[in-house]
Amino acid sequence: MLLKNHLIEVFKQASLENNFLLKENVVLKWVHRFGIDSLNDLLIHSSLQKENQREEENQEQISLIDEVHEENQEKLSLIDEMHEENQEQIKLELAKTFENIEETKWESNGLETSSSNEINCKNQNSNKINKFTETPSLPLPYIKNLRKWINNDKKAS
Repeated sequence: MLLKNHLIEVFKQASLENNFLLKENVVLKWVHRFGIDSLNDLLIHSSLQKENQREEENQEQISLIDEVHEENQEKLSLIDEMHEENQEQIKLELAKTFENIEETKWESNGLETSSSNEINCKNQNSNKINKFTETPSLPLPYIKNLRKWINNDKKAS
């Protein structure tokens, strides 16, 4: 390995570890060996590697975000399916309840008609009985004569 490549690798490693003493030592060796004019080569190589690492980290983060997004989409689809199933169950329950209400209405209508028929029959029977046993009602006297009428009636009995 060439000295330049080795110093570049050590400088990159020191940059990653935030080791300022090692970075300073590498820069001093670089300047002593290759001159101050070539110091940009060292910094350019290290900055390119940093950018590459950042891009790799960004790609990893993007892939993680995509995975999380896919998981969330799957969860949302499951939730939607469960929601649809719940809606269907609710519709079935409402239909059953509606059928029960209709049945009770028919039953109550049947009871009302049968009870009204019974009442009508009773009324007809009582009308027949009343026809057979009509008794003349006694005329009531005027209020002025009521006491006299009551007293006369008591004396008569």
